[in-house]
Amino acid sequence: MVAARNKPPTPLKHLKSAVDQIILVKLKDGTEYVGRLEMVDHTMNVVLSDCVKYDSDGNPVTRYGKVLIRGSQIAFISINYEQVAPETVSGFT
Repeated sequence: MVAARNKPPTPLKHLKSAVDQIILVKLKDGTEYVGRLEMVDHTMNVVLSDCVKYDSDGNPVTRYGKVLIRGSQIAFISINYEQVAPETVSGFT
């Protein structure tokens, strides 16, 4: 009998485990958003609160209370952003 293998968690499960954490979302056009993950759905649409938008050069552009980002526009997401760039997220509570 073949031993049952544990399946690795899917990217969506990793993302759902990051709810209430500060994340970075980079879009296909180079724009970046840093904010607290409130929600993610099965198509990777994300809702961020206390969000800051950065241009492709890394300069802050706008601060939003809440923003919805369409999953099809996302290039990648960093879910450990508080640990990677603590100086950037020092204003988040």
